[in-house]
Amino acid sequence: MKRILWIAIRALIAALIVVYLVDWAILRVRITRGTGYGAVRVDQYLSTPLKGNKAEYDYLGPASVTCSHSIFPHGAPPCWWVERHRNQWE
Repeated sequence: MKRILWIAIRALIAALIVVYLVDWAILRVRITRGTGYGAVRVDQYLSTPLKGNKAEYDYLGPASVTCSHSIFPHGAPPCWWVERHRNQWE
């Protein structure tokens, strides 16, 4: 049983490495074509701690965030993640 589990774990790790490398290669091809990176508009907020365990929340305004068109982050957050998390806290 331990042997089968160990083989399954190694196969899973190998599959993840292959998916990461294929994702990286596709991103490099997209970068050469000029479509590797995009920009997503996000709303930025600032949380300032105050006395008595209170906080003040300020809206900083919209900002454009550079993102990569990939599954994994390769130097920039993936666009699918940034599009789902449009509110950024500082």
